[in-house]
Amino acid sequence: MAQNPQVILTGFADESANHKTALEQFSAYAAAGMKYYSIRFIDVGNGIKNVMKLDKAEVKQIVELQKEFGLQVSSLGSPIGKVKLLDVDDGTKNAFIPFKKYLKEDVKKACDLANAFGTKLIRGFSFYHPKGTDPHEHIAQVVDQLGPIAELCDANGLTFGLEIEANLVGQTGQILAELHKKVKSPALVTIFDAGNIITQGFTPAETFEQYLAMKPGLGWVHIKDYRHPQPLQRQTHVDEEALKNFVPANLGDSGHEIILRDLRSHIPKMEKTLKKRGVPGVFLDLEPHVKGGGQFGGFSGPDGFGVALRGLCKVLDYVDIDYHLRDFDDVLQLRGF
Repeated sequence: MAQNPQVILTGFADESANHKTALEQFSAYAAAGMKYYSIRFIDVGNGIKNVMKLDKAEVKQIVELQKEFGLQVSSLGSPIGKVKLLDVDDGTKNAFIPFKKYLKEDVKKACDLANAFGTKLIRGFSFYHPKGTDPHEHIAQVVDQLGPIAELCDANGLTFGLEIEANLVGQTGQILAELHKKVKSPALVTIFDAGNIITQGFTPAETFEQYLAMKPGLGWVHIKDYRHPQPLQRQTHVDEEALKNFVPANLGDSGHEIILRDLRSHIPKMEKTLKKRGVPGVFLDLEPHVKGGGQFGGFSGPDGFGVALRGLCKVLDYVDIDYHLRDFDDVLQLRGF
């Protein structure tokens, strides 16, 4: 009997913690059976900070604490690329930072943090084009900026994942696929997120088409879903702070069953490519937002995260994709047996 392909379950740990403290996050993840987490917002005693704002002492403290809970960082949940492409007043509050400065300071720090946490992956984005303009008009500039980012990540032994999201240049699977193809770097992959597509008013069929477009350059997958009480209309600009109808993967409109069923046959190829870059396997990264989402994060709570995890596991069981949650052997290992 053929063995099922296997994915590695991970997620944004800050979603699981009411106060985003490191202790709450790690306790919730260990109890849920997780071994990996993506780090984004965390409080280690000095208030809630984005991972990019952590100092060396805080990083050391987090690394030591996560060992106690048997956790490892799957990806650095950075906001790299969530800045304006052009210094234009378009009515948004997004910041503009000159690219050379951004690359030298922000991207370099993200690389340093990823290596300090022992992860090979950095999550990032494709820059905000001026509101009201066509994202296709800005592809060339985004490629010019993503190239050096990928080069810097590659020089640091890292891979940069480009997440699909509304309001950015890479807001559709087709555009992300074009960016990936034009940058032509082994250090640049794409991150599929069905929920981020559905919130723009695309249909399940269009969502699947965008997944297929991204498939050749796919590095990992974010898992969130959306179910609006009324049919959404296609939106060219989404009010991210108003989004509040996120649901677990087994309850939404994105069609995770068909997406993951197709991904099943692609996992071995992805795994082979990722392992060459030091990544342990294909991550499915839970970012459920079941109690709300926004431009730079979301929240699920320990209960919501648990529901979302079980919902994903139901879909994976149904499409015959294997995964591992902690068992008694893992507990014994942590006890030193």
